Amino acid sequence: MLGELTERDRAILALETAWPRHSGAKEEVVRAQLGMSSARYYQLLGRLIDSDVALEYDPMLVGRLRRIRDARAMRRSTRAPGFVG
Repeated sequence: MLGELTERDRAILALETAWPRHSGAKEEVVRAQLGMSSARYYQLLGRLIDSDVALEYDPMLVGRLRRIRDARAMRRSTRAPGFVG
């Protein structure tokens, strides 16, 4: 058995699943629903989507979030040195 997600882990994944349906700034929703800063939220989300437990829990969501993260990392790594913007 891989382990289990905490209640907070499930809440983070649920927010990512539901986000397109919310209005307003995501940071406000993170603070109101989860009681944490957006920086902490994204730190935890990054660790969470790297876990096999999260992948097993919601493979579609975690796979999509991994692809988005990897595409952003690829864009950053292919920019010309010194390029700003």
